[in-house]
Amino acid sequence: MEEDDSGAVETLQSGGHPKSVTGNYPMADRGGSVACLRLKRFRATMDSMNSFDGLRVLALESRRAAELAKLITTYGGQPIVAPSMREVPLESNTEALAFARALLAGEFDMVIFLTGVGTRALLSVVETAHKRDEYIEALQRVKVVARGPKPVAALREIGITPAITAPEPNTWHELLGALDDAGKASPELSLRGARLAVQEYGVSNSELLAGPVYQWALPQDLAPLRAAIAAIAEGTVDVALFTTAVQAVHLFQVAAEMKLEEPVRSGLARAIVASIGPTTSEELQRRGIRADLEPSHPKMGYLVKEASEQAEELLRRKRQAIASGG
Repeated sequence: MEEDDSGAVETLQSGGHPKSVTGNYPMADRGGSVACLRLKRFRATMDSMNSFDGLRVLALESRRAAELAKLITTYGGQPIVAPSMREVPLESNTEALAFARALLAGEFDMVIFLTGVGTRALLSVVETAHKRDEYIEALQRVKVVARGPKPVAALREIGITPAITAPEPNTWHELLGALDDAGKASPELSLRGARLAVQEYGVSNSELLAGPVYQWALPQDLAPLRAAIAAIAEGTVDVALFTTAVQAVHLFQVAAEMKLEEPVRSGLARAIVASIGPTTSEELQRRGIRADLEPSHPKMGYLVKEASEQAEELLRRKRQAIASGG
């Protein structure tokens, strides 16, 4: 982005710009110094009728933090970047290696992949004990199912085309529906009596092995997230974007440690909460937060674009209702 005086972006940081660190469990280190707010300016590129028009937009994304901040700026917002999670490998990969042994022995009829990150991580773990080609050939002998576009892309990288994929918004509801429909259309795709392996999560009424290969932890530097939580509590965040349910979990976990859980809940009630899809919205609902909008497609670009188009009017109505006691 080219710097200019026509727009502003705030970056929460502690000793430097937030680092991009490496979802989504769709179903289911601490430390840091006091953060400061650093003002930077970027060229505004959108008409105010079609943009955030200067609203302060919180982004809790980690791996794609820079990309999301740029999108927010492109659509006229002031991004507040506060990475809320980092990917860490499990200390023990015994489940993943047990899955690999069983797959190579022909003990599964179907393998279900839920995330792109997990699909790639699983391959990395398997390669520590088995030949890559043998693993791929074993997958080609079974029915492979992918929950959404990210595991589909990861599987295609190794030459695997899923027999079944879930339609948008790619939650467990759509996945189970796709499995049911496929089973009715073709007996060989039926779950009845099937031996399943599921990356992380299981399906009832079938014999299965669930194999987690990574988990999400809080970022090592919590200062940006703490500063964002304080900003929400103070009512200075206009829009909050949630791109995975884990972000909501970590936001409220740290808010509780700061004894700001209720002020954060109140702050989000006064702001526009945009959720990437139903699973994230359900997690927010469990925290007492109702998502104000979900994009027409569960993609980050659609989330930012549609939030920018609707935020100002939604915010006006919401704050008007609060002022009138509604």
